[in-house]
Formats: sequence, C-alpha cells, structure tokens
Amino acid sequence: MQTNRKDSEKPNKRNEKRKRRVQEMPDAENMLNNKQLKDSSSKIIFGDNTLCAQFLKDYVELPFLKDIKPEDIEDVSERYVPLIAQERNADSIKKINVNYSIPFFFVFLLEHKSQVEYNVSMQMFRYIVYIWEDYEREMESKKKGISRQKDFRYPPVLPIVYYEGKNKWNAGLELKERILCGDLFEKYVPNFSYQVIGLHGYSNEELLEKGDEISLVMLINKIQSIEDVEHFRKLSGEKIDTMIRNAPEHLLEIIARIFRTFLWKLNIAEDEADEMVGKVRERKMGLLFEHMDKMDIQAERRNTAAAQQKAQEAEEKLKKAEEKIREHEEKAREQEEKAREQEEKA
Repeated sequence: MQTNRKDSEKPNKRNEKRKRRVQEMPDAENMLNNKQLKDSSSKIIFGDNTLCAQFLKDYVELPFLKDIKPEDIEDVSERYVPLIAQERNADSIKKINVNYSIPFFFVFLLEHKSQVEYNVSMQMFRYIVYIWEDYEREMESKKKGISRQKDFRYPPVLPIVYYEGKNKWNAGLELKERILCGDLFEKYVPNFSYQVIGLHGYSNEELLEKGDEISLVMLINKIQSIEDVEHFRKLSGEKIDTMIRNAPEHLLEIIARIFRTFLWKLNIAEDEADEMVGKVRERKMGLLFEHMDKMDIQAERRNTAAAQQKAQEAEEKLKKAEEKIREHEEKAREQEEKAREQEEKA
C-alpha cells in the first residue's frame, strides 16, 4: 500500500509548527504572571545590541549616542545584576565603547508595574557603586596604585528606567530625595538623577514615526487591553509594514517571539496565534488584527478580571503563609534565647 506523499508531509509540518511554537513560548516559570512574561520579553529585546542601539539613539537625550552602532555595545549584565538581587534579573547593564579611550556604562532598569517603584534611585546607586568598584579593581590589576593618582577618573554611568505602566511616574528622580534631610545635607550626600523613558509617554503615532524595529516592539508592548488593540488597528498598515519590511531575519524572529508572548497574555487560541505570528514572519504586520472582530471583548474582560482576582487571592495566601513562617521563626528564636539563658544560669 503506497502512502500519499502529501498525507505523510502533513504530520511533519504539524510537528515543525508545534516545535516552533514551543520554542517561542515563555518557559513555565515565566508564565507564572504577567510581570515575568514582560521581563522575559524585555530580556529578549534589550539582549539584542541592534535594538539596544536603536533605543539609545531614539529615546536617550545624549547627542554623542546618535551615531552609536550595535558593535559599540557590550552586555555586561551577568557581571553585576546577580550581585544586587535575583528578582531583578531583567535589568541590563551595557558597556558602551563610543570613544574607545573612555568607557561608558548604561544601567537599564525595567519597571512594568502599574504602581511606581519608589526606591529605584537607591537600586541605581547600588549598581553605580558596583560598576565603579569593579572598574577600580580592573585598573589596579593593570597598574598597581593607579586609582590613587590625581588624574584617575571613574567612568560615567547613565541610569535609565524604562517604564511600561500607565500611571504617571511620580517617584523622585534624584537620590537625595530618598535621604532624610537630603536638602539640609545636600553638600555631604551623594546625588545623581536618572532618566525615565515611559512607554505611554509616546503616542502610537510618535512611535510609528520613528520607523525602526525597536519602536515597533514598543508599539506591541503598548497593547495591554482590548482597547489598545483597537487603537493599534487604526494605525496605517502600510507604515507598520514599512517598519518591518527591511528588518534583518534575526530581528524579525525577535519581533515574532515578542508578539507570541503578547498573544499568550491575551489568551488567544493557538491556531489564531499561529496565523498572526505567521503574518509577522511574512512581514505583513499591517494585517495583524484583521480577525480580532471575532473576539468576544466582554468575555475577554471577564476573563481578565477573573484572572486578576485569582492572582490577588494567590498573593493573599502567599502573604499569610509568609506571616506564619515569620511567626514560627520568631518562636524558634525565642526558644533558642531561653535555652541560652538557661545554659548561662546553669
């Protein structure tokens, strides 16, 4: 009995599609909540030097960065981020070599929460100090005593916060605002400012006008609700296609992965998600949401509300569990102290 070649090819095509879908999925740990999904996508975005160079040129207000190239950027995150906190593993630290005689560091914190993180300036300060200490050790290993010389200088560090929340960022931009009597002791405490680049500080039209791949990714990241989908659909499909038309294959694949993550957050059916991601790879993003009318928007809202309620309940359970653990630890400490007191008396 002969097997039809087309029939035998179908399972292979399905397997290939399934394999690619699995590769695009965030891992199980990253699927736990939206913050981790966003962290995962941001690590993909800013792990690419081409997208990072575009971001610095488009959104950071320093003239000498306008000519930055991907090859000028070195990712040194693994050298510093684990020293600060494991939960901030989406932060990025880049070493910039625009002028090869003067190193320059770029600390990039990712904040996705709707609530503002008020201790960012202190987190930035820790990174800056670690970078300077590491630089000093490196220079000392090359020439003993160089850091004690009059003309020794530490490299500049540019602190940036990329904020995706819709609420206004109202945290203080200077470190001294986190110090008691900061103004009174201004002369004696370290101080610096960081720059906030708020995703929602740019309109869809402004991002579209930039015309590069990083701005397209930011357009995708702005979609956080069904209403945002409707705003995206109103944009010029031709301009969106132009943004992706000449994208290198590796950037096209990154955009496809980011879009797959976005579709996971919207809980789009796998077949429909495959079709939409396929359009990204075909460089036809202007047609992405042509079938979105089929979605039950009210049902999506109900699903979102239910998911948020479950997340809140899980968080409350976690808090109660942590309180019980703290109570047990406190009792254990008290028992240890009593035991020591009894030993001393004996």
